[in-house]
Amino acid sequence: MKKAPLYSRSPRRDRAAVPPTAAAEGSAQAPSALAANQPPSPAGAAAGPVASGRRARWKAFAARHAAPLWGLGGALLAIVVMLGVMRLHPGSHPVTQDDIDAAVRESLEKEPLPSAAAKAYEQILPSVVRVVGMMQDNDTGEDSADRPADQRAMERSLGTGVVIIDNGTILTNLHVVAGAKRVRVRFFNGHESEAQVIGTQPDNDLAVLKASSLPDDLEAATMRSTSDLRPGDHVIAVGHPFGIGPSVSYGVVSGLKREFRSPEGARTLTNLIQFDAAANPGNSGGPLVTMDGHVVGIVTAILNPSEQRTFIGIAFAVPIENAASAAGMPPF
Repeated sequence: MKKAPLYSRSPRRDRAAVPPTAAAEGSAQAPSALAANQPPSPAGAAAGPVASGRRARWKAFAARHAAPLWGLGGALLAIVVMLGVMRLHPGSHPVTQDDIDAAVRESLEKEPLPSAAAKAYEQILPSVVRVVGMMQDNDTGEDSADRPADQRAMERSLGTGVVIIDNGTILTNLHVVAGAKRVRVRFFNGHESEAQVIGTQPDNDLAVLKASSLPDDLEAATMRSTSDLRPGDHVIAVGHPFGIGPSVSYGVVSGLKREFRSPEGARTLTNLIQFDAAANPGNSGGPLVTMDGHVVGIVTAILNPSEQRTFIGIAFAVPIENAASAAGMPPF
């Protein structure tokens, strides 16, 4: 059975507004990959699967970050040894906070922890795709030395998409595929497929694609409500700027509920997330991701008063609630 869209509860809202008992009850009712299609479990039956799921997640985390965890373990072991020595030799120099800090720093220098942005990128990467809209019927979708790069660029529209259901349903920008004779997508593992436009939402510059063939073990992104998103929150933008990628840029949310008018004045987008992570042509349709690896928006536009159309520090994304509705998904 194909998995339904994955949604994440808002961590900040859960901590601030939900009493412990209510949080426990609510988490059991939160949408999950199969919850919508399965009958209720008997009372108490969920405890085993939940515990197993937690153990599996911890095992996966430990496997991905084995080196940093060993480094931390080494630092803790050094501290324990120092304390043991001091107990055996009471007259020696007492262990101070400076000693402990020095031991931890030495361990982290040998095995530095990955950044939050790197972990978020690692989590979203399997769901990011390159989208190519081919404007000519005779375009095979493959690069050829027979045609100059600038000619190929004129005949194609390059962008990014994100898998939101593991049956090959992909969100991207409408302007990436508008007017295309054919659409091809390339998944993160190199698998390529034709794709069809199965839905559009012009008011939000969104299109929904469906890939004809899929790679093994395709992963759908987890989407998170923007209800508690605040200016200053850290985000990454992942995509294929100028066809190069997948690439990641890092920044913060600069503002909410922004409005953007295209340079030609052809369209106005509202209720946008403004952010300052670098975005350029080719990033369109890619995910805007929080540090927990969850998608909160679809990158759609950059603001540049000049004719260069390159990034100067202001970019916009459609909130994921609007984007998900383009695919007929339920609200958070």
